[in-house]
Amino acid sequence: MSPQLAGAVDSVTTEPPQMERGIKNRHLQLIAIGGSIGTGLFMGSGELIKNAGPGIVLVYLAIGLFVFLIMRMLGELLLSNLHYKTFGDVAKHQVGPWAGFFVSWNYWFSWVVACIADIIAITGYVKFFNADVPVWIPALISCLVLTGLNLLPVKWFGEAEFWFAIIKIVAILGLIAVGIYLVITGFTNPDGVQAKVSNLWEYGGFLPMGISGLLLGFQMGIFSFIGVELVGTAAAETENPRKTLPKAINSIVVRILIFYIGALLVIMMVTPWVDIDPETSPFVSTLSLAGFGIAAAVINLVVLTSAASSANSGLYSDTRMLFALAHDGHAPKRMGDLAENGIPRKAVLFTCAFLFLSIPVLLAGDSVIQGFIFVSSICATLVLFTWGMICVSFICYLRKHPEKHANSGFKTPIAAVAPWLVLAFFVFIAVLLVSAEGTRMAFLCAPIWFVVLTVLWQLRKRTLEKEGRPITGMIPTVAHPLDLEDGEQ
Repeated sequence: MSPQLAGAVDSVTTEPPQMERGIKNRHLQLIAIGGSIGTGLFMGSGELIKNAGPGIVLVYLAIGLFVFLIMRMLGELLLSNLHYKTFGDVAKHQVGPWAGFFVSWNYWFSWVVACIADIIAITGYVKFFNADVPVWIPALISCLVLTGLNLLPVKWFGEAEFWFAIIKIVAILGLIAVGIYLVITGFTNPDGVQAKVSNLWEYGGFLPMGISGLLLGFQMGIFSFIGVELVGTAAAETENPRKTLPKAINSIVVRILIFYIGALLVIMMVTPWVDIDPETSPFVSTLSLAGFGIAAAVINLVVLTSAASSANSGLYSDTRMLFALAHDGHAPKRMGDLAENGIPRKAVLFTCAFLFLSIPVLLAGDSVIQGFIFVSSICATLVLFTWGMICVSFICYLRKHPEKHANSGFKTPIAAVAPWLVLAFFVFIAVLLVSAEGTRMAFLCAPIWFVVLTVLWQLRKRTLEKEGRPITGMIPTVAHPLDLEDGEQ
């Protein structure tokens, strides 16, 4: 038997060290909600409202529909084989070893970029309380705190995200309730502007900037949804993924309608879109303009916490991806080590080291929002590839395993056309990114990253072949211990 074949057989029968399944059902449900309420909603929606006016809700509806289809595909794929730990595993098993390498490293890099954007957002929120604070101080503190949180056992991550999500939910629902009350009572702010439903169309119509303004909203809109796929990564450390994962994914539609559409409509009813400052969070500025200074400060604290939660979740997902890469032979072996508390400590420290790049980004920019938009544009470009590969993996899955799809207890709606619809939508987004002046440079930088990945893959593959090792870890196809007794796959 050749060394390659021997290694492959061994990898089928033995799995890498297992991380603790310490995430409970309540954790996963709230991680799903928290992941779908991204920093882009709090920080970037002001810029989107400036570009598209009230019509921005149509952008979120469109993106939300396609994100739901992506998550249904991911859910079916993960539940088809509980040995999958990440969608990098799905890609390498369904598409090929190169796909696993590209998806995993691209996802790792995109979340490093997203975490930097979150830290930039945190800095902006801190300056609400004290504009004289040097930008590097809150950035440095954020990096250190996030590193510490990710070195804790996974059950504490689940607990922290549970409460972070509770804070987000209560704050947004509270804002919606207050906004509805202001509209019903006809509240007039200190500038003499009355809260009313007709504010949605009285200032130039529902689409004041026309279709062109609407199209400009898609870039930041995509960034707002980054993190929704975290529920798929967390499922690998969940006690009962077959029960909890479908429930978490199916609730995405309701969350989008309430937390995105509902919140933004209320904000623009209370404060006409023309009065919303794109440099600040509309959640904060709306209450400030309405004369609720203390409430605005509380909301600002909440959105600061939300940004920290987003970065914390991203780091969690990133370190698990790096852990899986190490056991595939695609990252340094020491990144696959587990500490006594079941945490891939070295992967955490390596990933967190890149967060400190947020400091020079902040120091180089003219404003916090400029830095945030540039970094988030890069991230939006990278995530299109990750989500696109989920679609490609699903297409391969349908062709290779039609019987698994037929017997799945969590079938993707319109499965035959869903991945193609999403991929066509991504081509549309890519055209918009390269057409808009504000996002063109970030989009055009992406091919450089994929050239680097191509070179690294060729070098790594040759090294593994020379050493007589398999070019990737194998995915077991035997029943997982957590499979249902009836043998549902």
